[in-house]
Amino acid sequence: MTKDFFQQQVQRDLDLIAEQPQLAQTLAQLKQQVTRVFVTGAGGFLGKAICRFLRAENIAVVGFARGTYPDLTALGVEMKQGDIADSQALTKAMHGCDLVFHVASKAGVWGSKQDYFLPNVTGVENLIAACEQLGIDKLVYTSTPSVTFDGVDENGVDESYPYASNFLNYYGESKAIAEQKVLDANSPILKTVAIRPHLIWGPGDPHLVPRVIERAKAGRLKLVGKQDKLVDTIYVDNAAYAHLLAALQLCQEQPKCAGKCYFVSNDEPIAMAKMLNLILSAAHLPPVNKRVPAGVAYFVGAVLETVYRLLDKQQEPIMTKFVAKQLSTSHYFDISAIKRDLAYQPLVSIEQGMALLAQSLESE
Repeated sequence: MTKDFFQQQVQRDLDLIAEQPQLAQTLAQLKQQVTRVFVTGAGGFLGKAICRFLRAENIAVVGFARGTYPDLTALGVEMKQGDIADSQALTKAMHGCDLVFHVASKAGVWGSKQDYFLPNVTGVENLIAACEQLGIDKLVYTSTPSVTFDGVDENGVDESYPYASNFLNYYGESKAIAEQKVLDANSPILKTVAIRPHLIWGPGDPHLVPRVIERAKAGRLKLVGKQDKLVDTIYVDNAAYAHLLAALQLCQEQPKCAGKCYFVSNDEPIAMAKMLNLILSAAHLPPVNKRVPAGVAYFVGAVLETVYRLLDKQQEPIMTKFVAKQLSTSHYFDISAIKRDLAYQPLVSIEQGMALLAQSLESE
């Protein structure tokens, strides 16, 4: 990420805060309640957005990441380098903080069980232990709707929907275990909440957007299944805002959200084909219309997974069973709970977000 691009992001944040009084009010109230905020995964897509919002209100932020991020340091974030699986380094970095956003995790659809369970499960255990040891009483955890996904349509499901009984990858399984640990840790001395954003995107997205563009340019992007299914997505600023609202609620004496999980989205379910083509349009690329039957995609994913494991290949296959199911099923959510308990409303619509995405892609 270039220095100019990061500065443009900071300016967009300031513009959004000026345009959205509810965001400005949330940040101002949070500043009155906390002294020093700890953000794991500060260098990631969502982590950076949370850091930028907090620093826009001049809230002291300690960022924890494995890499170095001069752009965050220039913004006034006190960066600490380390791994969340290293309990000693993590606890040392958290000294003096009174609110934690635990955003860091091993994401993706390919890798060994150890690859996912060490950062996602052990990392959460270390973080909870550090909070309890240091007397930090507020923890906002970034979860994922993948904790409930077992390969079937999810049409407007809410938080009463159970965890998956058959996980299709270690990411979803490890995040489900971690989420349960966070919610089980909720107590009068450590108030916790889990936020489940789905398909985060926007300017600077290192995951969904570049992958769609890269595959389209290579002629390898195809729609899966005969029928277009609805999915929820969330613009990155809306995801960050949901986390800020959760943190502010945890500052109350009896927070409504303590010990609970929440789905969050743009509240605009959209056909997967339309979402992909909006991204392609923002990049001035032609729409995708070629389709692969869902069963064929799943079979190819199963074969590739077997071959890659036999050959001990580290790179992700072009198709996996999880991806085939994700692209051929609906997954959109009833977000009434987060609207009710946290007064969440999306700040940026898909249309507005796509316009900002197009601007950012043109400036790259």
